[in-house]
Amino acid sequence: MKNAIAAPPKTPDAIVQKLNKELNAAFVDPRTKARIAEVGGTPLPGSPGDFGRFIAKEVEKWDKVVEFSGVKIKAE
Repeated sequence: MKNAIAAPPKTPDAIVQKLNKELNAAFVDPRTKARIAEVGGTPLPGSPGDFGRFIAKEVEKWDKVVEFSGVKIKAE
């Protein structure tokens, strides 16, 4: 299971950094880790840059799958 936490565009960097710090702390807390595992997840602490790189790789990967499949989006 992959989930993510994101903030709206233009969120001030100080807020993004504070959220990142607090979330990373939660992700290493044994109770939080256990609860995430109960629902089939794996906490992955990291930085906003790590998340951006992950998203870029996912877009690249799935873009190739869609292209290979030949699926076309029909505009209405």
